[in-house]
Amino acid sequence: MGKVAAKIKVMPNSPELDLDNLEDALEDSLPEGAKIKGFERDDVAFGLVALLPTVIVPDDAGGTEAVEEAFIEVDGVESVSVENVGRI
Repeated sequence: MGKVAAKIKVMPNSPELDLDNLEDALEDSLPEGAKIKGFERDDVAFGLVALLPTVIVPDDAGGTEAVEEAFIEVDGVESVSVENVGRI
């Protein structure tokens, strides 16, 4: 069984949102077997900053769908999209 690394773009619903708290909430929402390897931040516009966590999931877990569904349910998240996926 291999693993998949996915960079996921998480857009907060407000530029005033505390991104450190959002990172913690995203980590807490992860389904079993998934883990976050690190976060990047991307300045979008007008003070809005997107989070780009790199998520590691088992290859047999059905891809990133469970992670995407968990992230979209976190308070303060406007949208979630997969930016890049690769096997590791």
